[in-house]
Amino acid sequence: MIALLQAKADGLWTRSRIRENVLAGIIVGVVALPLAMAFAIASGARPEQGIYTSIVAGVLSSLFGGTRAQISGPTGAFIAVLSIITAQHGIAGLQIATLMAGMILVAFGFARLGAVIKYIPNPVIVGFTAGIAVIIFVGQWKDFFGLSPAPSGLHFHEKIWSLLQALPTTNLATTGLALLALSILTVGTRFLRRVPAPLAALVIVTAVQAVCHFKGVATIGSAFGGIPRTLPSLSFPSVTFAQITSLVGPAFTIALLGAIESLLSAVVADGMAGTRHDSNQELIGQGIANIVAPLLGGFASTGAVARTATNIRNGATSPLAGIVHSGFLVLVILLLAPLASAVPVCCLSAVLFVVAWNMSEFPHVIRLVRTAPKTDVAILLLTFLLTVFTDLVVAVNVGVIVAALLFMRRMADSVNVEQQLEHTAGEAPNLAAEGIVIYSIEGPLFFGAAEKLERTLAHIQRPATTLILRMGNVPFIDATGIMALEQMVGDFTRHGAVVLLTELRPNVRYKLERSGVIAKVGEVNVVGTLAAALSLARQSRPATP
Repeated sequence: MIALLQAKADGLWTRSRIRENVLAGIIVGVVALPLAMAFAIASGARPEQGIYTSIVAGVLSSLFGGTRAQISGPTGAFIAVLSIITAQHGIAGLQIATLMAGMILVAFGFARLGAVIKYIPNPVIVGFTAGIAVIIFVGQWKDFFGLSPAPSGLHFHEKIWSLLQALPTTNLATTGLALLALSILTVGTRFLRRVPAPLAALVIVTAVQAVCHFKGVATIGSAFGGIPRTLPSLSFPSVTFAQITSLVGPAFTIALLGAIESLLSAVVADGMAGTRHDSNQELIGQGIANIVAPLLGGFASTGAVARTATNIRNGATSPLAGIVHSGFLVLVILLLAPLASAVPVCCLSAVLFVVAWNMSEFPHVIRLVRTAPKTDVAILLLTFLLTVFTDLVVAVNVGVIVAALLFMRRMADSVNVEQQLEHTAGEAPNLAAEGIVIYSIEGPLFFGAAEKLERTLAHIQRPATTLILRMGNVPFIDATGIMALEQMVGDFTRHGAVVLLTELRPNVRYKLERSGVIAKVGEVNVVGTLAAALSLARQSRPATP
């Protein structure tokens, strides 16, 4: 609703603009249809539940989100997370976790945490996205090749070992149809300018199977009993306290990934359309969509980069396109559902192969590995491996923590505490003879740099009677830096020396006043310039016998 009002205020409701948005909504609805079914099946849900999710998320995120042309629905990024939740807790558990995640996202939005999500380093995002792509790719081997693997555990290495053992059971007809779909999705895009490649693959492969009737080829009808020709009714899941406690972790995982994916998609939309999104409102809109979707038969949704880009390329400028996209999917459910029963499942696996390749951003990963600093490459690889072999949340948390620690080390290395040997014109060059030592601190005086301050100033010769600290290039100071400065002042004053602070910034002076450091130094010993500090040092210097 907010996005619609903003679009109206910006004059986007002219007849030509309405026509462009309606056309874009229909096109992106066509693109969303096979993706919604594929993502649902890969997540452990029924194909129609993916369509329900796209319908609900498309409308509600358009009405309440903070991005004009965002298209929301089930996405490939969720597959690795949702499939595990479904395997452990069933589809009912997935829907409860989605409902909880929606509430968390709304809370994120009202707490104005939209900007915080943007601080996740790029190597971490690239690493976990590539890891998810690998999980999706391997997870589709079963349906792509028509395998019959033995039951396996939930871990990646257990799944891939089970699939490798099942390779001798490959169904040639299923593999052939899957390769046909894959060729249409990759090569066919050059020739099918006006027809979305996923739809072309869906229609052609379904037609081939309908004519040839290959044995052993699983279809949506044979695997899931087809797609109902009705819309779901509102249904509230029965929730127990035990379920809530067991699903808190998965819910936070869905919320975190949904926030990251939606805001990344919003940034892409801004770059393509020249707009500016409201990150906090976007989180609220996505949260509302995830609260309502499971009540209407759906599951977790987020902003979809590929569908959003398709929407904008076809002329979308307002949330109307997202609403039309949902309306198109409603018509598909009501009018064309029986035809979907004949769609081979291997065709949807081929669609997910392409999705996995696009998600991996392999050329971008190679470029980063070649050109990025070694520490960033290490973070990328660490996040990638943890995503594949452990858990997405663990991967993101560890990646961010390691990136933060390395950043703090670089910040600490950039802090300089050096003795100043050159002086203003006319000053006596031999200040050491006068017992005066000048040191300059450059950079933030935080916990990572406090040890450098202590180590450097500990080497000052004790015959020095006055220490002048120039702090004009200290932008901020934290509690550890204050404590280190306080200890240094106490050490010098115990030996009868005087410490003068000069050129303090207002924010740094305020913190030193509140902590009592200035009182320990003495208000008179805090001056504005180096010249004033030198004058004061000479006045207070003890007379020589």
